Amino acid sequence: MKKLLFSLFFVLQVVISYAQGVQEIKGKVVDGTTQMPMNAVSVRVQATTTSSLTDNEGRFTLENVKTGNHDVVISYVGYVTKRLPVEVGDGIIDLGTISLDEDFASIANLGLITLTENDLSDDDSSNDTSSGLLQATKDPFQQAAAYNWGSAFYRLRGLDNEYGKTMINGVVMNKVHDGRPQWGNWGGLNDATRNQVFSSGSTPSDFSFGGILGTQNITTRASQIRKGAKAGFSGSNTNYTWRPYAIYSSGLDKNGWAFALSASYRGAKEGYFDGTNYDALSLFAAVEKKFNDNHSLNFTAIYAQNKRGKNSPITDEQADLKDFKYNSYWGYQNGDKRNSRYKDVSEPIFQLTHYWKINELNNLTTTASYQFGHIANSRLGYQDNLNPDPTYYQRMPSFALNKTDRDDIRKWTPDVEGAAAARDYFVGNGQLDWEWIYGVNQNYADSRSRIILYEDRQDDKTFSFNTNLKSVLSDHVTLDAGFNYRRVHSSYYKKLVDLLGGDYYLDIDTYQNEAKSHSDLNNPNRKVGEGDKFGYNYTVDSNIIDVFTQFNFDYDKFDFYLAQKIGYTSYERDGKYKNGVYANNSYGKGGLVDFNNFGFKGGATYHITGRHALNMNIAYYNQAPSIRNTFANGRVNNLVTKDLTNEDIFSVDGSYIVRTPKLKARVSGYLSEIKNSTQVNFYYADGAGIMGEDGELYNGSGSTFVSEILTGVNKRNIGLELGAEYQLTQTLKATAAAAIGQSFYTNDPTLRLNSDNVAKTFDYGKSYLKNYKVANGPQTALSLGLEYRDPAYWWVGANVNYMDNAYTNVSALRRTDNFVTEPLYPGQSFADINQADVDRMLKQEKLADFTVFNITGGKSWRLPNRNLIGFFASINNVFNRHYKTGGFEQARNANYKQEIINNGQLVNEGHGYNTFGNKYWYAYGRNFFVNVYYNF
Repeated sequence: MKKLLFSLFFVLQVVISYAQGVQEIKGKVVDGTTQMPMNAVSVRVQATTTSSLTDNEGRFTLENVKTGNHDVVISYVGYVTKRLPVEVGDGIIDLGTISLDEDFASIANLGLITLTENDLSDDDSSNDTSSGLLQATKDPFQQAAAYNWGSAFYRLRGLDNEYGKTMINGVVMNKVHDGRPQWGNWGGLNDATRNQVFSSGSTPSDFSFGGILGTQNITTRASQIRKGAKAGFSGSNTNYTWRPYAIYSSGLDKNGWAFALSASYRGAKEGYFDGTNYDALSLFAAVEKKFNDNHSLNFTAIYAQNKRGKNSPITDEQADLKDFKYNSYWGYQNGDKRNSRYKDVSEPIFQLTHYWKINELNNLTTTASYQFGHIANSRLGYQDNLNPDPTYYQRMPSFALNKTDRDDIRKWTPDVEGAAAARDYFVGNGQLDWEWIYGVNQNYADSRSRIILYEDRQDDKTFSFNTNLKSVLSDHVTLDAGFNYRRVHSSYYKKLVDLLGGDYYLDIDTYQNEAKSHSDLNNPNRKVGEGDKFGYNYTVDSNIIDVFTQFNFDYDKFDFYLAQKIGYTSYERDGKYKNGVYANNSYGKGGLVDFNNFGFKGGATYHITGRHALNMNIAYYNQAPSIRNTFANGRVNNLVTKDLTNEDIFSVDGSYIVRTPKLKARVSGYLSEIKNSTQVNFYYADGAGIMGEDGELYNGSGSTFVSEILTGVNKRNIGLELGAEYQLTQTLKATAAAAIGQSFYTNDPTLRLNSDNVAKTFDYGKSYLKNYKVANGPQTALSLGLEYRDPAYWWVGANVNYMDNAYTNVSALRRTDNFVTEPLYPGQSFADINQADVDRMLKQEKLADFTVFNITGGKSWRLPNRNLIGFFASINNVFNRHYKTGGFEQARNANYKQEIINNGQLVNEGHGYNTFGNKYWYAYGRNFFVNVYYNF
């Protein structure tokens, strides 16, 4: 064994030590407008692993370049990429001074990202998109996906963001709660976080094994942030209305110090949708000390607090009576609009990164990170049936028009007068009545609040340690290896924010009997004040370990890579309350739940010529379920989801890539299979058939608030992508992008319900979802654009975008046998079922297609002192198209009988609104973004 190890070590040393003669490329990069040196510019030899970054003087050196013809690619975020053909022989090639011109369209896009970044990773997954992940890319297709289609919540390859990895200095930013990154944690700091590397799909990344959606790494090294200062002001009519911002970067001084500072504020008294206020402060600092050529230490601090009012999804009935901008979450209080639903995020990040150049062939980057803070989502809570929601179904005209009598044989008895009165009131009012809420609470003799404002809180404390090794094993082989550890302590609880006129709140469930009404049997009948925890209170401790290695092989015509990973994930819930319903399974620790993971991936690129290439990637790995999907109803018990297992993920894609002086294009085909997935959702269900412990239907009809657990979910995404840009003239460029895909369920998963009110899990068997579409935004998207760039430093562009094949999210419970089963007689179907009605009720809704036209433009001026003033503006959705970006079926009508009852007018007259109709989100109408900035 010793001889074998010695032999392997000797061979490895020989391989590492082997090198060819000296071939070197050097040069200097400057700003095309100011002619000032640019630091941290990426310079690489295309189709090889040879690369470098410019220093503080803009200089670079590419060493050990292979002889032959190559393209040298010079790129920096916000600048037009340059490609220079060179012929390498023995000796040194000096490219001289190379100027980069600002890419004003790209800069505009970096600003536009902030318009949607706070819709990402919201309460509902329908608001998930790929824009935040793609802001560093220069691929024509991915740029269209991020900036032209982002407002329609297009998802790259139909995938949720949990299938990608987002990192800062190598540290994973995806939350353990749901697997998605919280983009707002660094929102508003575009210039400070612009040094990003994005690896598409499962292509190799230096920093992580990654995911099938892609891998994004943000670098905040102070010496690599562009030297200089910049201040600017943005205005918009979308999420926020104004945004002042500034950044200063010192560059690396002669003593080895560099620092960068950045700040921004985004605010709006009211955004595009009614009642959506906005308040966000972002601060950034990075300090680096270079001790010598081998060691540097960088400290990063990021604080990005964001609080914004939410916009409600609405039904067709509400949109028709009001407007597509209608928002039920707000009402007037003392003359000002007050929103009852807000999202408040504050999770500062502190990181210390050590850069160690071990020798010319090996580099080790290590980061220790600590993040803490909260994510809070507010809402109104109420007792004694005092529902303050202005869209409560019994207040809508459809409730009166669909009314049926209470006889055994249900008869449609529409209340036309009641519907007219409800319509008039909703049209004239239709907002939260804060005055009524305060009056209710103050009218009780005991001064006890029945309606309160509270937050669902998630407080995380995350310690992360990450180290990455990059090693050149030979002229043809490099090794990337990494170790990542995260320990997360998560606290989940309700926090009472406002008693709304009362003196205290009683922490009980007034819909339960006395014995089960207490949220904490250890403190029954507890009086709660503002700032107190109540309702539910538990913690989850998580430990995540990931290790990966990746070998990259680089030859003249053929490159390929092989990567592998292993991982470990564990969760442990610790209940702080002894829930009245789950008295024996809620308080204390619930035991460790852990998962072992592994994965493999590989890919190859064949360079037909220096400008044409074929690429293929294949990946298979599994990943642990998130905290959200691990616990069946973590708020009230320790139950772990039954049949819980790792999610299995397979992906394959192939591309033809062409890069010529005039044409840059990529055509790709992809297939991904996601199996054994778990999904947990929460909602109120009518007709769910929930039986109480006495054997009777709970609430008289089996209706209750439930957590729905789907296990064994299989999904497939398949499609084609096309992205191209063509330089028609030196000043005119055309762009095109197309995505044609399908995302659908491939099996019938198992559905179970866990109720807040009954200590039992109810098994509903199969949910017949096979061949239903996955609701993930438009599955067909097309874009055409033109951009004119004048030598006098002004530009204008326009693009037209068509999107189709977006679907609403279907209710899994409605696709079980329960939908046609009589709750009073389990196993027996409803009598007189009309199959045509069943088919209509269960048909998935396809949203209407739409076309959107956008225009952008900008201008910059170079001052005598070489400073720069720039301006750009955009108008999106120029023709003010109103369209739905997504929606979902309300699960409340859980069976055929309830659906008939709540569709009386439609069933009998062929028109009308469902009392519990689908709810939708709408896109912005015509909107604008303007920005002016000063570089100095």
